[in-house]
Amino acid sequence: MGKLTRRALIGGGMMLGAGAAYGSYWLHKRPALAPLGFDVSEEERVEAIGLLNKYPAIDTHAHPGRTFARDASGLAPLLKVYKAQSGFERRTISDMRAGYLSAACFAAVSDFNVLNLVKGKGLEARRPFAEGEAWESYKLQIRNLKRLATDKLVMEMRGAEMLADARASSRPGAIWTVEGGDFLEGSIERLREAYDDGVRSITLVHYRTNDLADAMTNETVHGSLTSVGDAIVREMNRLGMMIDLSHMAEQGAFRALEVSSLPVMFTHTHISSAHSYHPRFISLELAKAAAEADGIIGAWPAGIEIGDLAGFADRIFRLIDMVGIEHVCLGSDMDANYKPVFDDYRRLPDLVALLRRKGMAETELSAFLNENFLRVWRANEIGRAV
Repeated sequence: MGKLTRRALIGGGMMLGAGAAYGSYWLHKRPALAPLGFDVSEEERVEAIGLLNKYPAIDTHAHPGRTFARDASGLAPLLKVYKAQSGFERRTISDMRAGYLSAACFAAVSDFNVLNLVKGKGLEARRPFAEGEAWESYKLQIRNLKRLATDKLVMEMRGAEMLADARASSRPGAIWTVEGGDFLEGSIERLREAYDDGVRSITLVHYRTNDLADAMTNETVHGSLTSVGDAIVREMNRLGMMIDLSHMAEQGAFRALEVSSLPVMFTHTHISSAHSYHPRFISLELAKAAAEADGIIGAWPAGIEIGDLAGFADRIFRLIDMVGIEHVCLGSDMDANYKPVFDDYRRLPDLVALLRRKGMAETELSAFLNENFLRVWRANEIGRAV
């Protein structure tokens, strides 16, 4: 057998496919729902809905309706197909209401325009950005996201305290985030403008190694967080913006933890072990370092070694066993995940019912659904220096 590279092993993340799955999964606008793997009684579901009303749920990483693909230009052919199957925000927001989800991080995708889906590799950058392209794409995406609030489909949340306002409005809360710091091009001024736009978190690296750090699914270029990355981390701390280290190569992530004076997030990943390895998973050492810094790990329902919602529940408990309940949250990657086993917000009560059946106490459920994320957000707000 030929040597498998890290890229050749990729099978999860935004639109990701490899081997036999190449090009087949994510080209369907709404695949058949993933199986539950268990039965939920009416009594269990009613109890779960009551708990979701009591403990508002927040999804820490999502792409509801794939707003990031709206009006995108310069795309590779397969990405043009993906764009044509995007723009279904109203449907997903309706699912949020039906599933009793209170809020979600709506993520733009900074490197979307330059990505390509390559057989046997997955997503990678196929070309450099044209001058000004990354910034223009960001501004287009954030305008499209903010239009969801203008159209009163969601309520924009610029601070943790606004969760109560969103619930009172009967609209899902929307927290603007960006996946990939490419659009910044190392500019502190652009970072401040993004904050003024309402962006409250940035995933520093996505599938394109940028001037901040290496992507975890690429060959090593920088070997750590760069000096530019250091400066961006420090400025995000100063602004009170949450730092998301998902997709960052391990050396850079450890450096970011060292530089940051405030808790960070890995919003959508899992932990590698002797029996469960994947290039998009992080090491136990890195996860524990994040937890020791009071950070959080988002349980990620990508269909990697799990095939149903019951498997995702087991994954959540494994994360809790490894880093503690205070450091685990929900990071669904909704509408842009690979073979997700939690693929419709209407199934959130089913997931809650199963977590309860498996022994999750109410206090633990509350921590998982919202308290852990809100703690990190508040810590960053309190640490804000301007």
